[in-house]
Amino acid sequence: MSNKNIVILAGDGIGPEITDAAVVALKAVEKKFGHKFDLDYRYMGGSAIDKFGVPLPDETVTACKTADGVLLGAVGGPKWDAQPAENRPEKGLLGIRSALGLYANLRPAVIYPELTSASPLKKEILDRGVDVMVVRELIGGIYFGPRAASDDGDSAYDTEIYSTEEVRRIAKVAFDIAMTRRKKVTSVDKANVLLSSRLWRRIVNEIATEYPEVEVNHIYVDNAAMQLVKDPSQFDVLLCPNMFGDILSDEASQITGSIGLLPSSSLGTCKAGLFEPIHGSAPDIAGLDVANPIATVLAAAMMLDNMGLNDEARAVEAAVGKVIADGWRTPDMGEGKRVGCKKMGELIADAI
Repeated sequence: MSNKNIVILAGDGIGPEITDAAVVALKAVEKKFGHKFDLDYRYMGGSAIDKFGVPLPDETVTACKTADGVLLGAVGGPKWDAQPAENRPEKGLLGIRSALGLYANLRPAVIYPELTSASPLKKEILDRGVDVMVVRELIGGIYFGPRAASDDGDSAYDTEIYSTEEVRRIAKVAFDIAMTRRKKVTSVDKANVLLSSRLWRRIVNEIATEYPEVEVNHIYVDNAAMQLVKDPSQFDVLLCPNMFGDILSDEASQITGSIGLLPSSSLGTCKAGLFEPIHGSAPDIAGLDVANPIATVLAAAMMLDNMGLNDEARAVEAAVGKVIADGWRTPDMGEGKRVGCKKMGELIADAI
């Protein structure tokens, strides 16, 4: 038996619905394996702005720093579009990543055989296999560099900055993961244009010498976007700077059939980590019970892994696979036995 403290950041839009479904699955794990999960609900994003006036209250940061795991739904929505840039819901997400030192974002993209018809790719391409791990640097690059806009609003700039240490630590994560997979790292950059990418490529090559068993390749981001839909089977681990990883992982999600299927974990200097679906808050479908909670449930499985509960994580993943194999589908997943968000969570919990 294990006692774990888990912070739940439901967030905005469909966030409360999908995290509720994941909690149902976690309670099934709790019962099956005899654990005790203490759930601590906190505010972040638009909901935090409504309650506290800021997207990331100090008490939320404190709770996350002392937790064993943090499960996030999604943040943002048009309700808060009028907020100044420094107080938008997305600032809460960037802030918690920085506060917890979460520099490594892992986004696996795997296609379920039963969902190949939902993918936009041809079956003969999918039959080669889709099993890609996107390793995205999370707290550097253009999203965190200096930025400004002119007083007259006619110009603005954002700055891409990386240090050797930032590149080194994320590259080591990618190579370590590759050693547990097919031992291939493809590093994404734009070194023909950007000085920051030339630094990135140089440091990746230096780290590669420490992993002689791993094949390393470099690819420009525009070619990576093309190759990912042409033949995703050629990729094992994709190592990406922050913005490139953000874009390519969303592209990879569509290959698998739905963005509602892919989880992510953000790891770094804090033991808890942050676990979330890769999709956004989808405010247009909030409250309609049509959202897909599978990505959030699988994010909870990644959280269990990070807490050392590996058998429990495998049980969650197996349950998701069984529910999909049995034909249950939320509206985004194509043809099948149609269910809503809440029922999908219950089916997964029953399978656990």
